[in-house]
Amino acid sequence: MLIDLIGVPLDLGAGRRGVDMGPSAIRYAGLRSQLEELGHTVIDRGNLTASIAETLPVGDLTLRYFEPIRDTLIQLASEVDQSCSQGHVPVVLGGDHSLGLGSVSGAAHNRDIGVLWIDAHGDFNIPSTSPSGNIHGMPLAALCGYGDERLIHLSGQRLANSMINPHRVALVAVRDLDPEERQLLTEAGVQVFATEYIDRYGMYETMVRAISVANQARDGFYVSFDLDVLDPAVAPGVGTPVPGGLTYREAHLAAELIAESGRMIGLDIVEVNPILDDRNRTATVAVEIALSTLGKRVWHKQHPRTAL
Repeated sequence: MLIDLIGVPLDLGAGRRGVDMGPSAIRYAGLRSQLEELGHTVIDRGNLTASIAETLPVGDLTLRYFEPIRDTLIQLASEVDQSCSQGHVPVVLGGDHSLGLGSVSGAAHNRDIGVLWIDAHGDFNIPSTSPSGNIHGMPLAALCGYGDERLIHLSGQRLANSMINPHRVALVAVRDLDPEERQLLTEAGVQVFATEYIDRYGMYETMVRAISVANQARDGFYVSFDLDVLDPAVAPGVGTPVPGGLTYREAHLAAELIAESGRMIGLDIVEVNPILDDRNRTATVAVEIALSTLGKRVWHKQHPRTAL
C-alpha cells in the first residue's frame, strides 16, 4: 500500500491550545518506520501551513478563527484529493478535528464515499447551537450540509450533500452530545452507535453494523478517528476528555475490522495534545491504532470474514 502522511498543525478550531503539536508527537512515536515494517511504502508530505492563534483576531464568535481555518482546510482538501487520485491512502495527522471537513471533502471530490466518524463527541453542532463557537465541534454537520454556508461552501465548491450522504455516515462510540446536536443528527439520518450500543451489543457487532452503513458508498469510506473516543485512562493527552470511553482493545478491534473490510480510502488521527499528555503516551496509542487500521495484527492467520 502507498501511504501519504499529511500533517496538519492546526489548533484554532479547539478550545485548548496544544494539538498543533500532535503531528510531531505522532511522528516522534514512530508511525512512519512502523508502517514501513508492515510492508507499506510511506511518503511523508510534511505539514500544511496553519496560522497561530496569538497572531490572529478571533473574528465571529460563533465561528471562531473561521478564515484561517478555512485556508488550511482548502489546502488539506486539495492534498487529500490528490493523494486519493494517485491511488494512495492519505493518513492525516492532527491537529484539531475541524480538519475533518477538509480531509473528508477532499476524499469525496468526484467520489461516492461513506464516513466512519469515531469520536466521543458528535461534531454536529452549527453556529446557532454551539456553546463555544469552536469549529472542531462542527465539521461532521457541515459535511452533511448543516450549518453556516461558509463552512458548507469552501473555496466556492459545495462539500456536503452532493458528496456525503448522511445515511452513509456512522458515528461510533459517541458519549457527549449537546441536546440540539441530537436533534440535528436525527433529522439528518446519521446512524449513531453510542457507547450504550457498544455496552449492549459489544464492539464487534457495533463495528460490523457501522461499517455496513459507511460501506454502502460505491468508492469505499473515510475514517476520522478522534483520540478522545478512548477512555482518558488510555489516552490522557486530549483536549476534551470524557469518562467512559473505549478500552485499548475495543479501539484495536474497531481498527482491525476496518482493515479487514478492505474499503478504507483514508484516515484521520486527530486531537493528540502533547501538552496534556504523559510522556507521549497518547501519541504512541495513536500510532498503534493507525497501524491496526492499516493491517497490523497480533496473529496474522485469516479470521473468518463477516458480511461487512
